[in-house]
Amino acid sequence: MTVETTIAPVAVGDTAPDFTLTDQNGEKVTLSSFRGDKAVVVVFYPFAFSGICTGELCAIRDDLGSFVSEDVQVLAVSTDPRFSLAAFADKEGYFFPLLSDFWPHGEVAKAYGVFNEATGTAVRGTFLINKEGVVTWSLVNEMGQARDFDGYREAVAAL
Repeated sequence: MTVETTIAPVAVGDTAPDFTLTDQNGEKVTLSSFRGDKAVVVVFYPFAFSGICTGELCAIRDDLGSFVSEDVQVLAVSTDPRFSLAAFADKEGYFFPLLSDFWPHGEVAKAYGVFNEATGTAVRGTFLINKEGVVTWSLVNEMGQARDFDGYREAVAAL
């Protein structure tokens, strides 16, 4: 698998890069605010309203209990502007944070090593971060390749 990124993806065992991004409702969300309280799954995706991305986020929506609970929070991140994410969330019924990494463009995706310079978007990177802020599981797929969340479910069970 060849993934064009600006740096190598964050590895299991690394401290997850912290970030603050705006969600579809205009609220600031900071990764480190979950430390000590919840594990976080950060799901990078290329485009709102695209086929594979919509399908993946609908899979999260339809199995929300695996992604949002007393112990886990999901944060979905794309380089789309906040207003596009608001329309996307409204259309598809997403009630979890869709975070905009629009400006500085792709800064968080770059920090996680999942920014594709050629397309100006994130590739399909998924990172499970434990309550201490350490990456415990990850999966990075190319843009046209849908991710399989089965490994994620196993990783959450092992937390």
